[in-house]
Amino acid sequence: MDRYTSEQYQAKQADSKGFIQYTTEEHQTWEALYNEQIGLVNRHMANEYLEGLATIDLPKHRIPQCHEVSEQLNKSTAWEVVPVPALIGYDRFFKLLSEKKFPAASFIRSKEDFKYVKEPDIFHEIFGHTPLLTHPIAAAFSEHIGQLGSRCDKSDHVWLARLYWFTIEFGLIQEGDEIKPLGSGLASSPSELQYAANDPWVERHPFDILEVLRTPYRIDIKQPIYFVLENIEQLNDIMKSDIMFYIKLAQSQGLKAPHPKLKKAV
Repeated sequence: MDRYTSEQYQAKQADSKGFIQYTTEEHQTWEALYNEQIGLVNRHMANEYLEGLATIDLPKHRIPQCHEVSEQLNKSTAWEVVPVPALIGYDRFFKLLSEKKFPAASFIRSKEDFKYVKEPDIFHEIFGHTPLLTHPIAAAFSEHIGQLGSRCDKSDHVWLARLYWFTIEFGLIQEGDEIKPLGSGLASSPSELQYAANDPWVERHPFDILEVLRTPYRIDIKQPIYFVLENIEQLNDIMKSDIMFYIKLAQSQGLKAPHPKLKKAV
């Protein structure tokens, strides 16, 4: 789950005032993504995400600057968004989360990757992640993951990242009689959001921390397995548990056999 830019995408540099200059075409890509995704998220996403999206009040016709989004986040949970210039590994990612700073990759996807991009671009970071960061429980959970990642051994990072992946990135949640997408990776993906919400072949498992930690995933395909939180308060229960104990237990038992759709997994 390292957050990075590939050779295909070049990170944009902020000026001395933190302003990033985007081209007209890049703003148009944001507008097209926003227009396609807004109806889908309103139809499928969990209330916690939708309430956060209304709070953030993102511009529809241009890529927002990080400081604009930070102003809104600060009012809700005292978080901020910081642009990252290039490759960022687990060490820096967890450290930033522990400081209530969310790293935002500065590039935006190409038209060829419009439906799905495996690298986290600015649309994923802002449209996908920042709405959840307005929710006190989701924000506290991200901070807690960052604090654990900053203290634990590097060999534990990939296991901790898996917990983040199956909750904040690609988690589902029970909402009345329905199961709704909650995760940021789903909110920002035109193709995977509908897939996770509706595909009858998707496996949707009740959330179990040990099962989550032992379940492989891939970043470059739609997930064959998702985990369903009973409610947002379950993230509080996870924080109160001994996550590192479960990580050590998962390590001792090893990863489960990859799903048939996962030929190469993390």
